[in-house]
Amino acid sequence: MPDHLTQIPAADGLCPVHVLTPDADGPHATGPWPAVIYYMDGLGIRPTLVDMAQRLANAGYLVLLPDMFYRYGPYPPFVPAEVFKTGFREAVGPLMATTGNARSAQDTAAFLAWLGTNPDVKGSAVGTVGFCMGGGMAITAAGTYPDRVVAAASFHGGRLATDEPDSPHLLAPQIKAELLIAGADNDASYPPEMADRLVAALTEAGVTFKAEIYQGAAHGWMKPDFPVYDEAAAERGWSEMLALFARNLH
Repeated sequence: MPDHLTQIPAADGLCPVHVLTPDADGPHATGPWPAVIYYMDGLGIRPTLVDMAQRLANAGYLVLLPDMFYRYGPYPPFVPAEVFKTGFREAVGPLMATTGNARSAQDTAAFLAWLGTNPDVKGSAVGTVGFCMGGGMAITAAGTYPDRVVAAASFHGGRLATDEPDSPHLLAPQIKAELLIAGADNDASYPPEMADRLVAALTEAGVTFKAEIYQGAAHGWMKPDFPVYDEAAAERGWSEMLALFARNLH
């Protein structure tokens, strides 16, 4: 697996980052490649995330997978099934408190700068994708760096349109990227009224986007190590995401 672990000086310290490129025996083995930043979910960096980032890389991208919990410090890999049994907030709440949309936007400046000097990266246009907590970060990156981020995808992202000052929907007027918003119909962090609020903001701002609720899917359906993983819905999500990036990054 062409997975290289490095550190990028981010807003508040050194951020561990996985850098993934296509398999050497695959159809996209030779770079440079367009770049995609992958914003993790609230359970942190673990093998499943690296595997998903590698799958994305194999489609022809250099994928940056940063540990957004770097401010917290080292932590052992979480096993989702165990975390959900014992209590999600109890296990990862202290780590999640160290990041958020505003802080991730600051960190993204460093990620973009690093990508801008990497000879393996093709062009300056970048894609972003985020899952759960990372969904809002991916959209926030698009609104904060509109001249760099040309495509952004959010899968089962929560709190995308709130009254908080760093709510992603407030950045709609600045977004130039094409967005993919994929929500679950069983997700307390993204209820119908929030989805409507986000869609209204994006529509008013003239953003090119597709927003859809995956019927029968629960929050976290894209993650193979989550108990709610839905393979059929996940493959549909992958198809949508790869098409988004193909339209905008190649």
